[in-house]
Amino acid sequence: MPEERVLMKGNEAIGEAAIRAGCRFYAGYPITPQNELTEYMSLNMPKAGRVFVQAESEVAAINMVYGASATGARVMTSSSGPGISLKQEGISYMCGAELPCFYANIVRGGPGLGNIAPAQSDYFQATRGGGHGDYRVIVLAPSTVQELFDLTMLGFELADKYQNPAMILGDGILGQMREPLVLRDPVKYDESTKSKWALGNSAGREKHVITSVRLAPGTLEKHNMKLHKKYEEIEEKEQRYELTDVDDADVVIVAYGTSARVAKSAVAMAKESGDIKLGLIRLISLWPYPKKIINEYAGKGKKLLVVEMSLGQMREDALLATCGKADVSLLAHTGGGLPTEEEIIETAKKVKTSNGPLEVYPEA
Repeated sequence: MPEERVLMKGNEAIGEAAIRAGCRFYAGYPITPQNELTEYMSLNMPKAGRVFVQAESEVAAINMVYGASATGARVMTSSSGPGISLKQEGISYMCGAELPCFYANIVRGGPGLGNIAPAQSDYFQATRGGGHGDYRVIVLAPSTVQELFDLTMLGFELADKYQNPAMILGDGILGQMREPLVLRDPVKYDESTKSKWALGNSAGREKHVITSVRLAPGTLEKHNMKLHKKYEEIEEKEQRYELTDVDDADVVIVAYGTSARVAKSAVAMAKESGDIKLGLIRLISLWPYPKKIINEYAGKGKKLLVVEMSLGQMREDALLATCGKADVSLLAHTGGGLPTEEEIIETAKKVKTSNGPLEVYPEA
């Protein structure tokens, strides 16, 4: 089959990927800057014989998704920061009930209603679970429209594999930009896999009771330890990243998403000018965090510079990953602010000659 190449907006690429990944049910509620995704699903899910629901609220949407997942359907929702906050209770329930779900957060500036400019300030919300209880969500961080498509398809597979919600953490730039995209062939969803977790006692399936309530003494602790072992397996097997020019770098940048796009350009600019040798560890999974590779390069004496569109949230994980083996500096923007290549290069030069970690923030 010839390669199908199109020009597509990021939000639409997520929707097309979800349909090709076998998504049967989508429920959502409008919020910028991800509305094109909801609109795309409203137009194309019915054409594919699937179910689209514009719910009356974000809370309603996530609970509809919970119910649809319990029947064995591949399910999805999406939103931006404030909407994801409202969905956290349902996401926690799905983790506790071990139900797969895929969702997207196209991040806007915060806190509060903030603005609709791109940000990465929902990092803690995504990587720390975000809601109540001991749970984790698989978090993927695309940096191109192609990756929005590819990681959406991967997210559905990982959600099913581990019976756990998986998400994409994007931002307003990635959601709104248009880039060339190679469309992958639709996957054939293996209906038999749902017998492990879907409601049973019909169609020959084993009877299953789906719940996140465990009141008998000791049962919740036992269940949480089962989940903990699953999360350890995910941490071992699903760390994803991309390396650029790290081995001979004076300073290694750690970044993801839009920040990583700018950082990659900065690495190329510095290479051309010869002023400083920069490398890049681009994070593709945020949870599990690629701590193995960061620890490896910290152990080689590399100075690290975290570049992020939040006030040091991701830097905390980089610090933990190094185990004190290396300085971890920070170049931060927030509230819709973006780093520039020149700013990254100049900060890296200061990091190279500094006697300790630097923290560079925008002026108040």
